[in-house]
Amino acid sequence: MTLIRTPADEAEARAVQDELRTRVVLDETGPLPGTGLVTGVDVAYDDEHDVVVAAAVVLDAATLGVVEESTAAGRVAFPYVPGLLAFREIPAVLAALESLKHGPGLVVCDGYGLAHPRRFGLASHLGVLTGLPVIGVAKNPFTFTYAPPGGRRGDASPLVADDGEVVGRALRTQSGVKPVFVSVGHRVSLDNACAHTLALSPDFRIPESTRRADALCRRALREATAG
Repeated sequence: MTLIRTPADEAEARAVQDELRTRVVLDETGPLPGTGLVTGVDVAYDDEHDVVVAAAVVLDAATLGVVEESTAAGRVAFPYVPGLLAFREIPAVLAALESLKHGPGLVVCDGYGLAHPRRFGLASHLGVLTGLPVIGVAKNPFTFTYAPPGGRRGDASPLVADDGEVVGRALRTQSGVKPVFVSVGHRVSLDNACAHTLALSPDFRIPESTRRADALCRRALREATAG
């Protein structure tokens, strides 16, 4: 089991990010799109009950059929601090992944990797802790800027930080629909991350991996807080 210690405060959390960030692997291409397994992970909260639930849904990358599902629930162990959300989510996500019998292959997070103020979002954090190839596919660009990509499926434009560094891409997964924001997490190239995102999004803006994990964790959260 992967062990993780919750930081005592924001300063310690940032120190952990600084240390783990040096372990991110950026020189691997990653698995081929449409092959093997792909696992979507997502998290849902109930702040009133102080509960966090994570879901992991394993898909056959070729067919997008569900191979396996798992969930994990726990108490929220770290306060809400922008840029440090991984510390709230990682324990439950790790627990959900570790209960899987298959894969997980490539992991797709509903969030960020390098597209993060400290260049170490959930996708990078999870990749370093597990050693798995991980990408982040987010619904909004966080604090970064981009020129609108072309209007057709597959069109993309750079996601750029204030210092000019390219930290990801705005990617149009469906023609005429607003883009998603793809960033490298660990052991996957940006080109390949975008190719995986398109392969996982045949019909909708959001990848099937994320859509299914989102639905599962919301259902599991309702069950965990019922009554």
